[in-house]
Amino acid sequence: MPRIEDITRESWILGAFPEWGTWLNEEIEDEVVEPGTFAMWWLGCTALWIKTENNTNIAIDLWFGNGKRSKKTREMAKFHQMRNMTGGRLTQPNLRAAPVVFDPFAVKQVDAVLSTHYHNDHIDPFFAAAVMKNCAGDVPFIGPKESANKWISYGVPESRIRVVRPGDVVKIKDSEIVVLDSFDRTCLVTADEDIRNTCPNDMDEKAVNFLIKTPAGSIYHSGDSHYSVYYRKHGNDHEIDVALGSYGENPAGNQDKMTSVDILRMAEALNTKVVIPFHYDVWTNFKADPLEILLLYDYKKYVLQYTFKPFIWDVGGKFIYPNDADLRQYHYRRGFEDAFTDEPNVPFRSIL
Repeated sequence: MPRIEDITRESWILGAFPEWGTWLNEEIEDEVVEPGTFAMWWLGCTALWIKTENNTNIAIDLWFGNGKRSKKTREMAKFHQMRNMTGGRLTQPNLRAAPVVFDPFAVKQVDAVLSTHYHNDHIDPFFAAAVMKNCAGDVPFIGPKESANKWISYGVPESRIRVVRPGDVVKIKDSEIVVLDSFDRTCLVTADEDIRNTCPNDMDEKAVNFLIKTPAGSIYHSGDSHYSVYYRKHGNDHEIDVALGSYGENPAGNQDKMTSVDILRMAEALNTKVVIPFHYDVWTNFKADPLEILLLYDYKKYVLQYTFKPFIWDVGGKFIYPNDADLRQYHYRRGFEDAFTDEPNVPFRSIL
């Protein structure tokens, strides 16, 4: 137990952060994925860790940063994407609401690092540094051109980076990464100049969606995509087992996340078996209740004859497909499975 004369702000940070320590790192390392299944963990925002039956580990959009930490900056930067998108000036109050549940510097094995796009909550210098220092020397960093540029700015060698665009397919051990179109319109208007009355044509260099095909099924990661009718094309072309979509409560004057209606429409268009909302957890100003999706699903599932099921997750939680395909909500392990292994250490039983 430390004494107060030895406690500093720095020792407090090192002692309390990340909030989960290496608990989740250890869980992922120890997980034995059974044949015919894959496991995945939600690490917050759109960060996803996928592990296959052959011990292939793929990390998508891992991010260990934060949002606003001071109120002293009154306005967004002149060409911030949210300022471009809304015409608003005031700094958005996007404080990080979800804890950091994973220690990037405790990572020992990963087979590919993926980024859907280059916004700061979908690509991370800390994880890049940890992979470069602690993991195999041939782990690829896979993403669109602008994500590659950001990795290079961190110091990741170009030789380790694979720039991809829709239509590309990358083989990672027992899995295939199929690169698909992004529909992230906020990313499309991310620019460092006045783009009014111009037609941007570089979406494929800025953002992509990923379909991860494992031996046991596929995962569709939509990054920060908005709703698009072109989801139906992706659903026609690919068999999709689990789809994840960025969900949130959009402030008035802003359209940055899919709504509950959009999540259900995406799932129907993709012809997925399971749809999971994410991203609603992390920013205080976009917080949303995912149970709204369940409510709307139950209202519409019979009349529209939905063939998919929604699943409401929690950050740090594990999902195994197909074992968990029929679950509706996640709950953390409750513990105490071994209650009464020993006689309780209490004065008398009636106290129980």
